[in-house]
Amino acid sequence: MTLLADLLSSLFDRRYGTFLPGGSDNRTMEELTAALLGAAGEVSGSTIACSILDKYEKANEDEKRAFFQHLAEDMAVSSETLRAALETYEQGQTKSSYEALVNAAEPKRQELIRRLNQVPDATRSLVAMRADLLRFSKDDDALQALNVDFRHLFASWFNRGFLVLRPINWENPANILEKIIAYEAVHAIDSWDDLRRRLQPVDRRCFAFFHPTMPDEPLIFVEVALTKGVPSSIQDLLSEDRAPIAAEDANTAVFYSISNCQKGLAGISFGNSLIKQVAADLSLELPGLKTFVTLSPIPRFRNWIESKDLGPTPEDPKHLKALAAHYLIAAKRKNGMPLDPVARFHFGNGAEVHQIHSDADLSAKGQQQSAGVMVNYLYNLAKVSQNHERFATSHDIAASSDIKSLSAAAEKLLNRSPNDG
Repeated sequence: MTLLADLLSSLFDRRYGTFLPGGSDNRTMEELTAALLGAAGEVSGSTIACSILDKYEKANEDEKRAFFQHLAEDMAVSSETLRAALETYEQGQTKSSYEALVNAAEPKRQELIRRLNQVPDATRSLVAMRADLLRFSKDDDALQALNVDFRHLFASWFNRGFLVLRPINWENPANILEKIIAYEAVHAIDSWDDLRRRLQPVDRRCFAFFHPTMPDEPLIFVEVALTKGVPSSIQDLLSEDRAPIAAEDANTAVFYSISNCQKGLAGISFGNSLIKQVAADLSLELPGLKTFVTLSPIPRFRNWIESKDLGPTPEDPKHLKALAAHYLIAAKRKNGMPLDPVARFHFGNGAEVHQIHSDADLSAKGQQQSAGVMVNYLYNLAKVSQNHERFATSHDIAASSDIKSLSAAAEKLLNRSPNDG
C-alpha cells in the first residue's frame, strides 16, 4: 500500500462523531442550499450542512426528487456566464481570466456537495444520496447531468490513494461480517457456517477496500481460494466436504467472487486496483503462487444463446463451451465492446480468457444465467498492462489458443442462425 494509505489505515480505529446538532430549521431546502453556499464560517456552514442532510434523510420520495430537481435546474452551469468568461479568456489568458472561466464552467452544485461533505459521516450520507439519484435519473436528462457531478467528485474522493486494503477474516467484528453476507453478489452466503467456510480455512482469503470516512462499510471485496491447479467448478471449490490444503502448498490463487457493496458508488472503479493489489500481496506472502485466475460466471450467456435461434439450449458440453468462447471474444456491442459485462470488467483489467468449463455452476442461478458454464480469466502479472492497453485502444481481447479454437468451432453452430454478431 502507498504511504498515504498506510497513514489513513491508522485512522480506522478512531470513531467519527455524528452530525453537529442542526436544531430545528424551518427553512426550505432551496433556502438552506443558498445559505450553505453563502456561509463564510466553518461552524455555521457545518450546522447548515447537517440540517440539509437531516432533512434529506427524513424526506419522502417526492421530496427527494424535488431536491435533486432543484440542484439540477437551479444550480447548473449558466451558459450566459460561461460564454462571457470564455470571450474574456479568448482575449488573453491571465490568472483572472482563467480563474473566471473555471468558476463559470463548474456548476454551483459541485461546491454545494463539497460543503455538505465537510461534516463527520457526511460521505456515507452522500453515497446513499447518489444511490437515490441513480434511481431517479434513469429517464431524466437533467438528473443524469447532476449525476455526472456526483461521479466526478466521488472519483476524486475514492481514488486509490485514499483506499485501505484490509483482510476480512473470521475474527472481524460481527457488523463487518454481516455486511459481507449481505453484499455478496455472485455466490450467495446462506449461513454463518457458509461464511466460516469461506473465511476461516488456511487456504481461503478475503480482502476488501475501505475508505477512512466509512470505516465499517466495505466498498468492494474479493473472495480468494488457494488451490493446486485451476478449478473447473464452483461447487467443488465451495464444497462443505472439501479438505483444506496448506497455503504453502498452493500454486494457484482463484478470485471466485468480486462484489461491489455501495450502490451509490456505481461507476467508480475499484476492481482493477483490488485484484492487482491482492495478487501482488499474495505473491509476497506465498512465493509458491504462480497462477492467478478467476472462476467467473457468464451472466447473459443463456439469453444470448436463445437469441441465436438455435432451438433449445445445447446440452452437449462441447457445444456449450464452444458457444461460450465465441460469446466472450466475438459477440460485441455496436461500440465494439464485449456483450458480457463480467468479460468487459476483466478485459479492461488486462486479463485473458484462459479456460471454459461446462457444468461448473449447478445452482439455479448458474443454470438460468450461464447454462452452468463458467470461465477462468487469467491474470498474468507480466502481461496485464500490455493486455489492458490493447483492449483500451483497439478492443483487442487476449485469449488462449484453446479459447480461439473453441470460438472457431462455434461458427458451425451459429451459421444456422442469421442473427450472429
